[in-house]
Order: sequence, then C-alpha cells, then structure tokens
Amino acid sequence: MEPNLQNSTNTSKVLYKDLSYEIVGILIEIHKELGPYAREKQCCDLFEKKIKEHNLPYKRELRVGDSGNVIDFVIGDKVIVEFKTVAYLTKEHYYQVKRYLYQTNHKLGILVNFREKRINPKRVLNINNQKDQTTHL
Repeated sequence: MEPNLQNSTNTSKVLYKDLSYEIVGILIEIHKELGPYAREKQCCDLFEKKIKEHNLPYKRELRVGDSGNVIDFVIGDKVIVEFKTVAYLTKEHYYQVKRYLYQTNHKLGILVNFREKRINPKRVLNINNQKDQTTHL
C-alpha cells in the first residue's frame, strides 16, 4: 500500500524555491570573490552586477513609504534581500527584515551577513503575519 502523500505531515513547500536558490548562488559567488571583510556597498554593487548578468528584475535601495526604511534589494518583486557586514546577526536584524516584509506585503526575505567566514543566508518568512518564522537555507 502506498502512503497517502496528501495527508503527509511533510507537505510544506519552499517559497520561491528556484528564485531563492539562484539568489543564494549569487551571494556565495560574491563572498568567494570579495571575502569576509568587504564593505556592504561593495557587496551590494557586485550583487547588482551579477543579478543583471542573470537577467533578474530588481529594485535597489527601495524606500518604504515615509518610514525612512530602505530595502537593499527586491528581486523579481518577490524576494527582499538585506545585506549586513557585521560581526554577528542580532534579533534586531531579523526584526528589520520582518518590518520590511510587513510594510511591503512580501512573503520572503533573505538576510545575509558577509562578515562571516562562510556565509549562511537566512530565510525570513512573513506568511499572513503569523508568529516569527526564520529558517536556514
């Protein structure tokens, strides 16, 4: 007898799987090229160059209303990408991405810290403003 996949507890889907996979690949390329001590602007400039090469539609430094918030990138009008170059990520960094998701009604953000020896992009989800949900890629 075959298992009923519809009733499986593992039926969750990865949000924007292909797009986020492509974005993470680009982030890894950037980290390999620039290393862990590049400035945030250098990382963002190289990211912009590479997403153009991949023909991905994007917006850079998108201002969110009159809140004073500025999102580093929105890719394909679906995924927010927030860059950091800090010793370590804090809860405030996650909350910042959550605010951006809430303010723009986007569902997925990727938070990446380029100061780490190996980058570890974090997926930050905003699904119907439910409890804070963050996962590793």
